[in-house]
Amino acid sequence: MLDLTYDAPKPKRIAGAKHDWELVIGMEVHAQVSTHAKLFSGASTAFGAEPNSNVAFVDAGMPGMLPVINEECVAQAVRTGLGLKADINLFSAFDRKNYFYPDLPQGYQISQLYHPIVGEGEVLVELGDGTARTVRIERIHLEQDAGKSVHDMDPNMTFVDLNRTGVALMEIVSRPDIRGPEEAAAYVTKLRQVMRYLGTCDGNMQNGNLRADVNVSVCRPGDYERFMETGDFSVLGTRREIKNMNSLRFIQAAIMTEARYQIGLLEDGKEVVQETVLYDVDKDETRSMRSKEEAHDYRYFPCPDLLPLEIEQDWVDDIAASLPELPDAKKARFMGDFGLSDYDASVLTAETDSAAYFEQVAGAAGDGKLAANWVINELFGRLKKEDTDITASPVSPDQLAGIIALIKNGDISGKIAKDLFEIVYTEGGDPAQIVEDRGMKQVTDMGAIESAVDEIIAANPAQVEKAKQNPKLAGWFVGQVMKATGGKANPKAVNDLVSTKLGI
Repeated sequence: MLDLTYDAPKPKRIAGAKHDWELVIGMEVHAQVSTHAKLFSGASTAFGAEPNSNVAFVDAGMPGMLPVINEECVAQAVRTGLGLKADINLFSAFDRKNYFYPDLPQGYQISQLYHPIVGEGEVLVELGDGTARTVRIERIHLEQDAGKSVHDMDPNMTFVDLNRTGVALMEIVSRPDIRGPEEAAAYVTKLRQVMRYLGTCDGNMQNGNLRADVNVSVCRPGDYERFMETGDFSVLGTRREIKNMNSLRFIQAAIMTEARYQIGLLEDGKEVVQETVLYDVDKDETRSMRSKEEAHDYRYFPCPDLLPLEIEQDWVDDIAASLPELPDAKKARFMGDFGLSDYDASVLTAETDSAAYFEQVAGAAGDGKLAANWVINELFGRLKKEDTDITASPVSPDQLAGIIALIKNGDISGKIAKDLFEIVYTEGGDPAQIVEDRGMKQVTDMGAIESAVDEIIAANPAQVEKAKQNPKLAGWFVGQVMKATGGKANPKAVNDLVSTKLGI
């Protein structure tokens, strides 16, 4: 079981630092809402369309065009909030956030500052050392995405694609509870996992459907505890925000690079200036983008084009009742029902498709532990090697369950099973029929096995004497018998007979 702890990690020395420092990280994760239409228009959200082909008049900021809320976007935000054990606000409202973006035609972003749709929640983040920490969610609000500026098509011009403009985003804002780069990556991974289970965001970071702004500051040991006691943010140090991170690996690298930069300034007697920065992957450095704005700098005011959003508790309850089994609950059930280890259950529940595949195999085979072993080691290993998704697996759950059933019934050995798996993976077919047609069935005739054992022992008297002196060498005889029978002899029967015949 996980060792659940809420304590801050022990202070650690950052490479090149003169003193011990602690990292303090808060994250703003922007998750594209999984819907067919945008937040305030009926334009398509399909990825990869021709530039500027998925743009309605309201997305393009045409005069007189008014936004109309997409109910499914609201429902998806509520689902996400419920999945993160967050408060759902029955009253919320939209505000205008005023700032210049060349790919945001209307000149402002419709967002939610004062009255977000989702309030406080939490995420249980599991770490590699077997521990887990709770990261608190401050809020989740809905907002529209901006478009995309394309700079590499012409040396003298920038092109603008408005397809993303107006796409619904959920901004998930955490408390400054994250204490290191690995924990930051684990937090984003857990958010993505939960949203994929819920079907509220596909989590595709390569397509920009999940992006993170990372706020990093450093403080001296003990300061974080003082912050937890007093709520005084000033003790955490000045934060700098790393914008638009869409890779777990780069999130970790950027955090450490930024931490070293801030520590270097502080240890040289300089101050950290609050600002927004970009992470340069090639140079492994963060560079200033603009001074960090506060809320008043954006001149927020209630959006005059949209009425406040009032939803009914019954509607929220209906959504809650329709939620699927979430990762933590599914993992606990797999451990309880199938006797799986924490690690195996974590691997199998990482993705909804993997969990569904395993559960079908385990149900058909009637052995959860054996099913987990074959799914994780044989199937996942082969799929990873060939860069194939579980949904495109050449081996169906019923076929893999058939292989496992043959093992359990003693029809084939583990070695034969691996050969059979290779045949099914590359050629397909019914496992039981393949075993019958190709003569792969395990030899269980004790007379035939005993005859093979006797022949090997009689032909190797010197090896017999060595084995009597060192029983570990009996394995040599087992190997020879298996070789002589083409790997078809029952391994347990061979082991037992060799031990009896040698008197060890």
